[in-house]
Amino acid sequence: MRTLVIHNPRSGFGSDAVFQFERSLLHEGDECVMRVLDSDFTPREACSDVEDFDCVVLSGGDGTISSLLYELRNRSVPCCIFPSGTANLLCANIGNAPEPSALARACRIGKTTKLDLGEISWTPELGSPCKRGFALMSGTGFDAQLMQAALPNKAIMGQAAYFAAALANPRPKVEHFTITVDGVSHERDGITCIVANSAMIQGEIQIIPDCRMDDGLLDVIVVETSDATQLLKPLAFGLVDKSGKSIGRPHIESFRGSHIRIESSEPAPIEVDGEVMPGLTRSYEARVLPGSARVVVDPMSPYGSADDGSSRFGGSEVIAYPK
Repeated sequence: MRTLVIHNPRSGFGSDAVFQFERSLLHEGDECVMRVLDSDFTPREACSDVEDFDCVVLSGGDGTISSLLYELRNRSVPCCIFPSGTANLLCANIGNAPEPSALARACRIGKTTKLDLGEISWTPELGSPCKRGFALMSGTGFDAQLMQAALPNKAIMGQAAYFAAALANPRPKVEHFTITVDGVSHERDGITCIVANSAMIQGEIQIIPDCRMDDGLLDVIVVETSDATQLLKPLAFGLVDKSGKSIGRPHIESFRGSHIRIESSEPAPIEVDGEVMPGLTRSYEARVLPGSARVVVDPMSPYGSADDGSSRFGGSEVIAYPK
């Protein structure tokens, strides 16, 4: 088995768990290349030789991993998502057992599924057209402002930096959004407008129900409130009803489609899977890339199945997963 590990050492708190994963993964006769990214890496250069390997392990935060997955879209090599970031929401949304030894076993078994990605494009007010891929959520408004405000404290405070940023701005500006979904337009006022490929946040809370990464669709999420403290209500509802199917989500409305255009009344920052992009913009477009990411899954994942089947690469012990 030949494995390429692409690792961002600046993600998260510098955990060495990826090296524990490597020790669990390797057996006699195997080969593993560890590619450590520098601060100005380009996804194309980092992924230039992936076809020479049986499996590629993407290790970093959500922003790093989504940029690499986008570069690897529609390519045959399976990708294992390894959580080395602060929030690790992509790994949580895929739902594999997160322990290094369990992820190593999943790589050796080699079961994969095809998940959707999103592609977002925009033009900053003082810049050239931009295009990025995303695996989770991207958008403009209060969420991008939170990401921007949390950045200086993220390395020290971790996820708490986002809550601190929210408390520092309890009454964010309300914007008017024109939301066009597959040719149908909607006018809404709110503090943020997000396009989501998957919408599960910390605590396994779904912002909206039935948002999956394999349905060939994107979800538009509008937060219709002028008070950030009112966001505590949908969070509290989420603790009681994690799926959002029973009691819903107050102050949140959603739409679903394959091609989205968002226009806002004021220029605002835009974030892509937690990374704030330079400049401000008044509009962006997003489209779904169905089944473009081939990702390793195990029986714990909602995208996997109850039976691993035989090990593709051998040498993996039998583990009884909880049902």
